[in-house]
Amino acid sequence: MGLQRRETLTAQLTRTLQERIAAGDYPVGSKLPSEQDLIDEFGVSRTVVREAISSLRAGGVVATQQGVGAFVLNPGNTPFTIQAAELEVVYEVIAVLELRIGVETECAALAAQRRRDDHIVSLRGALDRMITAIGGGEDTVEPDLDFHRGIAEATGNRHFLNLFEYLGTLLIPRARLRAAYRPAEMDSYLNRINAQHEDIFQAIVRQDSDAARAAMRLHLTSSRERLRASIDGKHGG
Repeated sequence: MGLQRRETLTAQLTRTLQERIAAGDYPVGSKLPSEQDLIDEFGVSRTVVREAISSLRAGGVVATQQGVGAFVLNPGNTPFTIQAAELEVVYEVIAVLELRIGVETECAALAAQRRRDDHIVSLRGALDRMITAIGGGEDTVEPDLDFHRGIAEATGNRHFLNLFEYLGTLLIPRARLRAAYRPAEMDSYLNRINAQHEDIFQAIVRQDSDAARAAMRLHLTSSRERLRASIDGKHGG
């Protein structure tokens, strides 16, 4: 069963899975099909599948266990949600980036104060994986997420990590808005992102909270301004 209209593949897959859950095809407590099974059935990329699962997780529909899979939750209201459909609009992605600026700048500062040696090893590994992915023309969303997740872990505050896991790939704007970046610019953009990551990392290594906070703010505000510029370009501003 293939999906149509490439620009909305994530939204379509999310909706299809939601409909199957509502119909009882995937009962409460059951495990969703594996990533590979969904890729084979719907003819989409692994990134699309991961984005759809993250959207379901953000909506409180499923919970994920690393290395195990996604499991259907009991229906009910969640205190805070960001709807996947809203994130098809660039303005909403900017709003999410503003949320990140408010949370992750302090997250980086706390990580600099509290990081352990094993956190440094984990962050360095995520940076190296992103460099490899850029060089090989591979998807960089996962190592990017791993880097930011590692910072949340290094705070020692489980609430930062829980919020990060709740939002999932909604945190990475290019995972939602690839159209905002021309293919010819992508490598340059990704290398710039990783250079900003390196600055954050080095501040955390030095345990320099102020520098870590400033580097994270620069990193996230740069992404926000790039998206704002994409709006101006589309509207002739």
